[in-house]
Amino acid sequence: MKQRVLDVKDRRLREKSQPVIKVDKKIKSIIKDIKDTLATQNDPEGVGLAAPQIGKNLCIFLINYEKISRIIINPKVLYKSKSKSHSTKASRGGKEILEGCLSLPHYYGPLQRAKAIKIEYLTEAGEKKVEEFKGFLAQIIQHEIDHLDGILFIDRILEQKKPLYKFEGGEWEKVDLV
Repeated sequence: MKQRVLDVKDRRLREKSQPVIKVDKKIKSIIKDIKDTLATQNDPEGVGLAAPQIGKNLCIFLINYEKISRIIINPKVLYKSKSKSHSTKASRGGKEILEGCLSLPHYYGPLQRAKAIKIEYLTEAGEKKVEEFKGFLAQIIQHEIDHLDGILFIDRILEQKKPLYKFEGGEWEKVDLV
């Protein structure tokens, strides 16, 4: 069932998530809620959603980008590339790709994240899997793992001293953070 996405001001988003012990009926119900909630996001659309964003303090998230859709449970980072994404203008028409968050809708910033990441995780069937993600998918994975650790993308914006932009009414506006 569709759930409300928690706002960035909600303190629950700052809590470290608990690992899933067993993929049972309760967990499958939460997974369905995550899927239903992300599927109905359209202003803005999302490419990922973590359980903490719907008020569930568990290590579960969904990525859904182009033809890739995965439920990731209890992710463990095995490898992150040293090379970073978005340190220069991206290939899409020379523009940087801006990262955003459904818990802070319509705000975006050009974060640098590892270009590739390899993780071990459980599937929604409870099977252990190791998978490497590159490019924008690697960025999504890192963003969602941050949610599980109580870290928001706005924290990364401040940490990297990057600009933050608001997109409203078809217009971009730079936002002062200090």
